Amino acid sequence: MSTTVSADGTKIAYTRAGSGPALVLVDGAMSYRGSSPNDALAKELAARFTVHTYDRRGRGESADTGPYAVEREVEDIAALIKEAGGEAFLFGISSGAALALEAANQGLPVPKLAVYEPPFIIDDTRAPVGADYATRLDSALAEGKRGKAVKMFMTEGVGLGKATVAVMRIMPFWSKLKKVAHTLPYDTAVMGGHQSGRPLPRAWPQVTMPALAIDGDRGPAWMRNGVKTLAQILPSAEYRTLPGQTHIVKAPALAPVLTEFFLG
Repeated sequence: MSTTVSADGTKIAYTRAGSGPALVLVDGAMSYRGSSPNDALAKELAARFTVHTYDRRGRGESADTGPYAVEREVEDIAALIKEAGGEAFLFGISSGAALALEAANQGLPVPKLAVYEPPFIIDDTRAPVGADYATRLDSALAEGKRGKAVKMFMTEGVGLGKATVAVMRIMPFWSKLKKVAHTLPYDTAVMGGHQSGRPLPRAWPQVTMPALAIDGDRGPAWMRNGVKTLAQILPSAEYRTLPGQTHIVKAPALAPVLTEFFLG
């Protein structure tokens, strides 16, 4: 493990592996090194890239500094890119994809950007996240009800059924989710209101570098609609669908696509 210091003084923990062009992987909600799909992805990519995985602020071995703002997380990525040599490819998954988009939009030195299934809700193919969701989530956390906050995220944010979440609550990993529940409002902020069911706006005018928007063909229609639309509104984006993949994408299926895009 190594650490870097973000612009506001927050310590950010990261791991560097492999050799080749620098690549930073950005996690989605509640994920961090040792508990992330990006762990397996980094191993697949390390033969061709110098891969940087990190704990987003407030998670794992990274510190946190209030008050929270999405700009602080963009500064965290900027600090990592500086550690990587001043320029890096960027990949984000789930809400981490939305954060990667914002980082690229803020002008960070990112020659190419790839995202996997940012959970945008842009039409009526699923119910939107309620307008009071963020307020109720904050209230649950303020009351110390971390389990309630995770349940809200899983049912209202992710869209899982209550029966599925009830089973999850008795599984060993539930305690890990509760430990980082305080960061769920961060991901709500990162999503920037793009889970309202309204058409996706052209919210990233500076994302003009080559970009790749990826989904899996076994994912829900609402999520795939958002990914496809994102590829249409970014001026230099490609759209790819991975056969047989869900939101929990398998690293061996994703890594070759990313390698071809970043190095091609």
